Amino acid sequence: MGLDVIGAGLGRTGTTSLKTALERLGFGPCYHMTELFEHPEHLEAWRAAARGEPVDWEGPLKHYRSTLDWPGAPFYEDLMETYPEAKVILSVRDPERWYESTLNTIYEMNSTVSSPLFSLMSWFVPRVRNIKRSVGIVEDLAWRGLFGGRFEDREHAISVFNEWNEGVKDRVPAEKLLVYDVKEGWGPLCEFLGVEAPEDKPFPHLNDTGIFRRRVRIILTVAATGLVGGVSLAVLAVILLLRKRSG
Repeated sequence: MGLDVIGAGLGRTGTTSLKTALERLGFGPCYHMTELFEHPEHLEAWRAAARGEPVDWEGPLKHYRSTLDWPGAPFYEDLMETYPEAKVILSVRDPERWYESTLNTIYEMNSTVSSPLFSLMSWFVPRVRNIKRSVGIVEDLAWRGLFGGRFEDREHAISVFNEWNEGVKDRVPAEKLLVYDVKEGWGPLCEFLGVEAPEDKPFPHLNDTGIFRRRVRIILTVAATGLVGGVSLAVLAVILLLRKRSG
């Protein structure tokens, strides 16, 4: 299929809204962080990329027309070489608001996933295990990588964010780049991609901080339910086995 759109913006710059918008415009499916939760078979390719090893991008991205967010954004230059006809979108946001949103969502989720309870759940619930491994990729690329283990240093993190955006602007030819805030709506996005804006659908605005945190709570609730169920079944199986042996 091949990529038509490469996202170079960091997470929490409206990428979930932009993902939905691109898919409504026919540039889907779009590879976003959430795809890793559903496709653990892609993890090794992203781990290899994080180690700086050559990657056959047709592996994880074969069936996608666009990418956004982690884990793809750090590799926008590699993706441009593989897909030279693709256009690049740098999603941006007010740096202060970006930092607060990131700190209270995906960075906080990293702490949740690293907790002993979540680690225990990952042994019993495959979806939780996939989430833990996927978040580990972001740990390598973002928190330890791009931000050098200093994301909680607000001034440092915002400086890195601004430097990243300026670096993208310097490296991507102007005619192939759209610097875009999702608050701008359909207009500049559709003009850049050469398509008509949907007349009957408003631009999607999704995944604010409150929604993200509720989703994390739902995942934890479902995982805990699965953990309790799995442990209960294991205990029942042991009891039945002991009864059979004693009989």
